[in-house]
Amino acid sequence: MRADLHTHSVCSDGELLPKQIVDFAVKAGVELIAVTDHDAMQACGEVAAFAKEAGIRSVDGIEVSAYDGTVKFHTLGYGMDKEKFKTFLKRLYESSAERAEDIIKKLNAINIPVTWDDVNEQRYSLTAPIHGIHIARAVVKLGYVESTKKFFSKYLAPKKPAFSVIRRPSPKEAVRAIVEAGGFASVAHPARIDMDADELKTKIKQLKDEGLGGIEVYYSTHTEEKTAYYYNLAEELSLLKTGGSDTHNPTGKEKIGTPVFNADDRLLEKLRFNG
Repeated sequence: MRADLHTHSVCSDGELLPKQIVDFAVKAGVELIAVTDHDAMQACGEVAAFAKEAGIRSVDGIEVSAYDGTVKFHTLGYGMDKEKFKTFLKRLYESSAERAEDIIKKLNAINIPVTWDDVNEQRYSLTAPIHGIHIARAVVKLGYVESTKKFFSKYLAPKKPAFSVIRRPSPKEAVRAIVEAGGFASVAHPARIDMDADELKTKIKQLKDEGLGGIEVYYSTHTEEKTAYYYNLAEELSLLKTGGSDTHNPTGKEKIGTPVFNADDRLLEKLRFNG
């Protein structure tokens, strides 16, 4: 089944509405779609409804913005029981507010007078977690930096003035929460994790002991070489292969349905479809 299991909506740091995600999926020939907003699942219900209406399948998803120390180690989750997962989602929401407060204070300390009101104006949903992109857009609007990309590199990257990992969950915590809620966990875009190959392999093996089920082998910016490497690593560790575009907007390079990924029967058996 052709699938895209990694997309983002306006409920986190994306620019697409739930209906647009489904419309692009249909246009691309995708038969199974998942919205995996950072630390949020607010868009899942609408995506499921629009997917059913369009005649394609959907699975609820999330991308937990996990960190191993100061290293991003994002973790994808699919098909969690919402009741069992709600405590972890509440934690993600509350921690996002604490982190945003820390970032705002740090920016204010270097004479960037961004406020909570400025940030909230950039949020599509006040019930979804606050993300760095909301702060970035607010600072761009105030005229203190020319682009959100520049904001992240100048202020929010590790060792930069407003960098904060307050209450970020570890990959182990993310995998445990997903699995305990009946979901399927997969390492997101492994080639983007800032670890050497041996360290990353060791970490993935440790996460498998916690219930990790997959690796995102097929990813929009993975080279053929990287795709082959993670395919072989998944085989070696007996993990399933997932894939997704990581689409955030309609005009970027990461378009829904790319790269072409066909979910095999073993993966489909692990996913909890809607409808």
